[in-house]
Amino acid sequence: MLYAVIMAGGVGTRFWPRSRSISPKQLLNIFGEKSMIQHTVERIQPLVEANNIYVVTNIQQSATVARQLPQISRENILVEPVGRNTAPCIGLAALHIMEKDPDGVMAVLAADHLIKPVEAFCADIRFAEEIAVKTGASVTLGIIPTRPETGYGYIQYHDHESIGEDRKAFRVKAFAEKPNTDTAKRFISSGDFLWNSGMFIWKAATILKLIEEFLPELYEGLIEIKSALHHSHYDDVVNRVYRSVKGISIDYGVMEKTKDVYVIKSEFDWNDVGSWEEVYQLSKKDSSGNALTGDHVILDTTNSLVYSAEKTVAMVGVHDLIVVNTDDALLICRRDQAQDVKKIVDELQRQKRNELL
Repeated sequence: MLYAVIMAGGVGTRFWPRSRSISPKQLLNIFGEKSMIQHTVERIQPLVEANNIYVVTNIQQSATVARQLPQISRENILVEPVGRNTAPCIGLAALHIMEKDPDGVMAVLAADHLIKPVEAFCADIRFAEEIAVKTGASVTLGIIPTRPETGYGYIQYHDHESIGEDRKAFRVKAFAEKPNTDTAKRFISSGDFLWNSGMFIWKAATILKLIEEFLPELYEGLIEIKSALHHSHYDDVVNRVYRSVKGISIDYGVMEKTKDVYVIKSEFDWNDVGSWEEVYQLSKKDSSGNALTGDHVILDTTNSLVYSAEKTVAMVGVHDLIVVNTDDALLICRRDQAQDVKKIVDELQRQKRNELL
């Protein structure tokens, strides 16, 4: 049976000042009236029943997650005491799925991606599930790149090693970290690289075996947690284990080391919405190229993004800006420096301005 694991513990520092520790990007209604995590759950529900959807989040966000997703049982909202990157998160979810269904297949998804059409996405997940069941291998979805993007990781595949009949999944040759511009251009020109979407499909048993092989210290901690499932001291054990294990991504800790991985070339539209610049690119714009939300007076201004939920924003004679106005903070930056918003959050942390985090 197919299960979904939605990773929803990030803070989304590049979306400050809207994104905060208790209301990060995935819990915001950036596109439309629903939050990104609500869209994520709706997207997978044609394939996975609500009681087979798990959300992994943190204590600060768990109440909001539960409120936004009333169809998800509270028992399926797994709370991490501290963030330890994706490998512990996925291992924790795999334990719960294995306890419920030893043969369960899990689709690991981010809470804050933008994907359409849903039908194409669901078809790829179903195909990946078939491969995972048939081969016992790990499967990931790779996105056909449209530009030499430096903000994404990449997957290189073997063009002549594939499985499938009507559709093909290709054996992965290598995972590559986020490249610089020149390297990204080489990746694109080679023709055998895909963007790493961060979505994985595997048997819960498979990923636990891989964690045992490549991350034995984490595996030992997971076995401790397993022994506490359904017991009153479960939270105490999870807290102790998470305080002791190292944070590491599933890509670096497992996927870059194992050889039994296939990638599907996904052709649906995908964006991880990693910055305000991405929001600008994906938003509807007026005749001057401005993406505007809220009350505004705009004169001789072009190619800018403006968000202001309550206050009026007036702009005259400026171009290529991002302006995000909240009740307690105002962000103004050039669009080509949208990735650097994270540095603002780093500086606020250094100054211990916790009220703005």
